[in-house]
Amino acid sequence: MIARSMQRNGLILAAFAVVATLLVMLTARLTAEPIAREQQRELLQVLNQLIPAQAHDNDLYASCRLIEAPELATGPTPMYLATQDGQPAAAAIEVVAPNGYSGGIRLLVAMNWNNTVAGVRVLQHQETPGLGDKIERRKSDWITSFEGMTVTGPDDQRWAVQRDGGVFDQFTGATITPRAVVQAVARTVTAFKRNKDQWRQQTLECGGQSS
Repeated sequence: MIARSMQRNGLILAAFAVVATLLVMLTARLTAEPIAREQQRELLQVLNQLIPAQAHDNDLYASCRLIEAPELATGPTPMYLATQDGQPAAAAIEVVAPNGYSGGIRLLVAMNWNNTVAGVRVLQHQETPGLGDKIERRKSDWITSFEGMTVTGPDDQRWAVQRDGGVFDQFTGATITPRAVVQAVARTVTAFKRNKDQWRQQTLECGGQSS
């Protein structure tokens, strides 16, 4: 009798588990498209902040190409190429600072074609609220300190936080976070200077198709 009751309860629990799993899958499917649209909207907003409309005459989002840059991200990473009259004007590259205090920090680094930084924004992070989250533009203007800068060479000592002898402010109690971002942006500038013409010729679109 007890065994039969336990078997029945087990079947009921299994049925609930199956139903719950199906509901989760259905919810994920129904919300995937709205979430994707919202992420695209937010990305477009950031792109337009970093590369304003007057700086290009093409569709930035449609110009996305996947580039191979192992020093910037694991696997192919998106680059949005801005052109003016058919000539390259700027590019925005999605990169990852892997050594944040709480893990990887996703960044969008926009570069002018003359190798200066057009701007940087944080796309995603898990840094400590009130400390490391000052890398967000809405929390402070620290992230704007990269604008107009370039890397002059491997011995350019400006590209570090002040505690390490560089020019970038560190946050009180949170030096690891700004240090990680500074290093990631410096790597991006260096890689862009070296590879921009090759990246420009990349034909693999972000949707996975070759143009």
